[in-house]
Amino acid sequence: MAMARVSSGLAYPERFYAAAAYAGFDGSPDSSSTKGVSSKFSNDAALLLYALYQQATVGPCKIPKPRSWSPVEQSKWTSWNGLGNMASTEAMRLFVKILEEEDPGWYSRASNFVSEPAVQDEKNVSNETKVESVTENGNVFPEIKTIPAENGNLSEPQDKDVVSEGSGAVGVYDQWVAPPISGPRPRARYEHGAAVIDDKMYIFGGNHNGRYLSDLQALDLRSWTWSKVEVKTSGEASQVPVAPFAGHSLIPWEGNKLISIGGHTKDPSETMQVKVFDLQTHTWSNLKTYGKPPLSRGGHSVTPAGTSLVIFGGQDANRSLLNDLHILDLETMTWDEMDTLGVPPSPRSDHAAALHAERYLLIYGGGSHATCFNDLHVLDLQTMEWSTPTQQGEIPSPRAGHAGATVGESWFITGGGNNKSGVSETVVLNMSTLSWSTVTTVQGRVPLASEGLSLVLCSYNGEDILVSFGGYNGRYSNEVNVLKPSHKSTLQSMETPVPDSVSAVQNTTNATRDLESDIATGQEGKIREIMMDNIESEPMVNKVEETSERLLTALKAEKEDLESSISKEKLQTLQLKEDLTDAEARNTDLYKELQSVRGQLASEQSRCFKLEVDVAELRQKLQTLESLKKELELLQRQKAASEQALNEKRRQSSGGVWGWIAGTPPSQQNDA
Repeated sequence: MAMARVSSGLAYPERFYAAAAYAGFDGSPDSSSTKGVSSKFSNDAALLLYALYQQATVGPCKIPKPRSWSPVEQSKWTSWNGLGNMASTEAMRLFVKILEEEDPGWYSRASNFVSEPAVQDEKNVSNETKVESVTENGNVFPEIKTIPAENGNLSEPQDKDVVSEGSGAVGVYDQWVAPPISGPRPRARYEHGAAVIDDKMYIFGGNHNGRYLSDLQALDLRSWTWSKVEVKTSGEASQVPVAPFAGHSLIPWEGNKLISIGGHTKDPSETMQVKVFDLQTHTWSNLKTYGKPPLSRGGHSVTPAGTSLVIFGGQDANRSLLNDLHILDLETMTWDEMDTLGVPPSPRSDHAAALHAERYLLIYGGGSHATCFNDLHVLDLQTMEWSTPTQQGEIPSPRAGHAGATVGESWFITGGGNNKSGVSETVVLNMSTLSWSTVTTVQGRVPLASEGLSLVLCSYNGEDILVSFGGYNGRYSNEVNVLKPSHKSTLQSMETPVPDSVSAVQNTTNATRDLESDIATGQEGKIREIMMDNIESEPMVNKVEETSERLLTALKAEKEDLESSISKEKLQTLQLKEDLTDAEARNTDLYKELQSVRGQLASEQSRCFKLEVDVAELRQKLQTLESLKKELELLQRQKAASEQALNEKRRQSSGGVWGWIAGTPPSQQNDA
């Protein structure tokens, strides 16, 4: 029987009690102890879970501060008392949220505490998405469960880590989730381009069964609905129908445009082509550039850096691998081929690239015709010098065709292949410490273990999420999967020492790491103090209390500073949004004015054309009149000559008449 697990099917308070039972708070008289809880979680998390449990089940702390010699009891009281008058329901939700951050898969392991709904086996079920209802917080949402069918037979879900979420909600941290998708799905593909603008993910081109594609699709990241973007042509020389592409890059530009750079196509040009799609006019156009453009290629990387795009590597139309570096300045539209120092990466394609601290270009992995790489190269864009730093942690396996996206200082990489199979793990690189760690691993031949998939960063309900699409691992995919990074996954390697080979990167983040190191040291000291069961002297207890109070004061001050910074950033963001709205309004007005001027110009051109036709007709008539005038003059001369001859004849004939009247015959007159 195929089973589909409901990841968040319980409503509150049942969901809270299930989480509390899993964490070790089973409601027994001994459940107030944190010994069983601390064995599952860190001491800080255990204390906070204890305080939230007490707040949710008992209410605000009313008991006096304990005077025992145990700092554990004092820390428990301090943690609970610090919650103040927090509502019970809010404490329940915070309890579950912290548990999910500490142990994202807790629900799947809580079968001993809650009864899980199951989807029964059904015959003749096609490989389609089934929708059922789940009640949460008193509301009914559709719950999506996907059971793949191979050769007409039901099989177990291939990926136990890909969990479907109801109503498009992404509620699980550090695990891939398949949201409920509606609308006509795009054709399955890989080596496509993907970019996010205004809560929409745009997919352009790609490869399906050896055929290049040219369609543009949009996924609304709020409703999870697919729609095809209709492309228009106005007949202007600059606006052209776009050719099918694969292996290209899609970059958002100016808030309402998409730039497509390079790619493989059926009839490649000698140099790299840059095309722009305008989301307002729905038209493609060629971007006119200056300087010497790079060779035409695909499988390259395009990394935005300020107002420029950095292009590295790829494979040209003759299947030759490249490792050259070019920069396109989007302000002047000028190409520059850069000369670099140091040892550059070997020629490769289908690698991943990212920018750190607006200065360092990171290149990871990729492949040649027979080899896949797992090396990491760093280019200082100020000195234009390559380096190969020492990597920390468990270095990921070689791969090509993977996809990457950055969240702060964390670079998430998923997918790819190694000439044998797809890569199943999703890894993250802390770009400050160059330390690798694994976020999650999928099982089976699933789209996330594919080559040529895309990965983009977007915002969902105020949180960062990663969205993947497509790929190829023996089957072409058009599936969408989502991962919500937790605070733990983005900062788990911050305490790793920085190697000497990346001292340049270290200098840019010294202040941040020093602060975090101080906090981490204080927290370790606090944990050691909490785990002490017996203190033999009163001064030591006072020292523990003073240390805790100093740490708490420092944390509160840091929190206030962060809140102040966040408030300033929010104000600046609001101001920027207002400026953007004004700019868009001005742009709309200018565009309308441009359309009006274009209309007037078109009407004037039409009028000029009509006038030219009238002038041509008048000239033709004038020529006809001139020929008629000449004919008239000729006829008039002929008429004058005829009249003169007639008059002459009449004069001659008038004398004969008088002679005839006088009785003289004409013959005699002639003789005379």
